[in-house]
Amino acid sequence: MQDDMQRKASERSVLVVASIASFITPFMGSSVNIALPRIGQAFAMDAVLLSWVSTSYLIASAVFLLPLGRAADVLGRRRVFTAGILVFTLMCLCIPLAESIWLLLVLRVIQGIGGAMIFSTSMAILTAVTRADRRGRAIGITVAAVYGGLTLGPFIGGMLTDRFGWQSIFFLGFGLGVAVLVMALACIREDQEGTNPGRLDIPGAAIYSLGLISLMIGFSSLPSPQGLLLMGAGVAALAAFVLWEKDQAFPVLDLKMFRANRVFACSNLAAFIHYSATFSISFLVSLYLQFMKGLSPSQAGLILVTQPAVMTVLSPLTGHLSDRIEPRVMASSGMAVTAMGLAALAFLDEHAGTGRLLMCLAFIGTGFSLFSSPNTNAVMSSVSRSDYGVASGVVSTMRITGQTFSMGVVLVLFSLIIGRTTVTPQVGGAFMTALRLGFLFFSAICIPGIFASLARGDVRNRGGQ
Repeated sequence: MQDDMQRKASERSVLVVASIASFITPFMGSSVNIALPRIGQAFAMDAVLLSWVSTSYLIASAVFLLPLGRAADVLGRRRVFTAGILVFTLMCLCIPLAESIWLLLVLRVIQGIGGAMIFSTSMAILTAVTRADRRGRAIGITVAAVYGGLTLGPFIGGMLTDRFGWQSIFFLGFGLGVAVLVMALACIREDQEGTNPGRLDIPGAAIYSLGLISLMIGFSSLPSPQGLLLMGAGVAALAAFVLWEKDQAFPVLDLKMFRANRVFACSNLAAFIHYSATFSISFLVSLYLQFMKGLSPSQAGLILVTQPAVMTVLSPLTGHLSDRIEPRVMASSGMAVTAMGLAALAFLDEHAGTGRLLMCLAFIGTGFSLFSSPNTNAVMSSVSRSDYGVASGVVSTMRITGQTFSMGVVLVLFSLIIGRTTVTPQVGGAFMTALRLGFLFFSAICIPGIFASLARGDVRNRGGQ
């Protein structure tokens, strides 16, 4: 009885730290998205370059998630987690002081690496200390914290931007980061020495990183010839990575996790598709509200709160239900609901009412909450304890690469339809065309995502590792 009480106390303390850490990164991301028009004005950026303020962070996070997940299993998850919080927090202090857009982008890349350290370890630490029959609930609470950050980010970020300038968002992030670092050092005691003995596959990590960088930057640079060349180089490097990993005793990614574990493979594919379909919503709708509807950042933020607010309320419930109901049923239905909401957004025009937009965002928020917690629970419950760091890194990589793919689609549409010019009401017709095509495409890719989610099979009785 006493041991169980001590375990529950440990679970609660780690859950608090993981939840706060999970709150900060999406809070900062959604706050920055609402401030992008002001950042663009400050540095005189065109539409494509402005997109790189978000994309540079995402690419850096995606590239380092998997290697850092493996490093956390070997070196200790607590060490990597706290180092990530430190890096992320320091960049919040440095970015507002940047005097050029290029320095700002470099600092965003470094911040993305810090974010990768947090993403690749927080879920692994939480899963390691939480009993299997309470895991879905814990994951649901953490996911709710993510959506809480997404909910408050546009609102608080909009108010700060209006009153104190975009730099104030990062100064707030610095204060929050310091607080969570102190809490993490005090509360997390698990996995300090690592759980997966072996060595780090540095060459494999380098091949993987170079391949993913080339692929993602190449995609973001389409339709230029340089983009096609970079994409080809990225595909070749990732193919070389697969061949290299087959012969390694301690691989960065054990490919058997995909070949022999259908739940793991299909759940991660579904996650990639879902995040690809949904990440650009806040970016596109933020520009729509500010440039086409003439709203201020704080007014736009209040409307954008709708989707993550619904997700915040429903995620603990869906996470708890995923301990009892098959994740493939819940996640697949969530993907279908998301597809319908995206299709509805594709029919927005310059005169669409606020109520209609709020209904679309609430509908998508419901679909997202049905999908995310059950899908993450399925991933983490399908692997052994020694692979929690890698599994957390993989599912986070699917999320970040999906988000980057989503922004890449927007970059391509902006390049083809709007061109290298600032988004203003004068190019409103071209912007609305790009917005509609984007949402139609994102709705369409959810359809194979539904089948990928259904194909994972049953997860029950696989947990408890």
